[in-house]
Amino acid sequence: MSRTKCLRFYLTFLLSAFISAADGYYAFILQECIYSYPDLSDLVFLESYSFNKTVQLQFNSTVGKFVAFTEKDMQHAKAWNEDPNIMQLMKVNMELCKHYIQLADEIILLSNSVKPKVKLSLVKWDQDNHSTILMCSAYDFYPEQIKVSWLRDGKPMTSDMTSTLEMADGDWYYQIHTHLEYTPKSGETISCMVEHASLIKPLIYDWDPSLPEPERNKIAIGAAGLVLGIIITTAGLFYYKKKSALMGMRAIPIDHSVLM
Repeated sequence: MSRTKCLRFYLTFLLSAFISAADGYYAFILQECIYSYPDLSDLVFLESYSFNKTVQLQFNSTVGKFVAFTEKDMQHAKAWNEDPNIMQLMKVNMELCKHYIQLADEIILLSNSVKPKVKLSLVKWDQDNHSTILMCSAYDFYPEQIKVSWLRDGKPMTSDMTSTLEMADGDWYYQIHTHLEYTPKSGETISCMVEHASLIKPLIYDWDPSLPEPERNKIAIGAAGLVLGIIITTAGLFYYKKKSALMGMRAIPIDHSVLM
């Protein structure tokens, strides 16, 4: 049994109302929400009235009325089914049951959620056609549900976007990638916004169009090469000077008469 099912079982148990009798007999009311789909589309609400562990009356949302399990309770079932106040109460109880399930799901998701790691990168930069393709990627997040959108100057963009479905990483985490093709304009701000259950507020990443990533890489490589060249040149010059000094010392003639 999964942890979610256990939580819902205990929640149902806590909703039960026990009524003890003085002679040792007892009656109790048990409310149950039975479902298998996350959207609760197949939810069945049951409210059972039992006496000494024997169910006598039960409201079933599938049939929308009370059903008697003993002959003597048929009159009670008929009377309750004809009472609009009691039938309205059953509808309210069913909605409360849905609310508690959704609340429990939210608690479970928040306690197990993992924040996404987000990367905003350049896919294509066409200087001639003034066209740019950006990619916003979210990695290693849980649960699966996530929303990734694009903003232009803080306003949602509704066109020129493509997105992949949430993909499982194979380690219980998910990833998603969305692309934006647009024509840059001077002074505008393009942003990627990520919304997820693990976040208190959306994450917004602004794209810096000052220099495309390929050009930044070229500059970084060039700078690294320049530094390496300076180091090699300096080392060579130092070695040359040291070697020249040693050769000069060997060339100095020695006057043996002075030593004698």
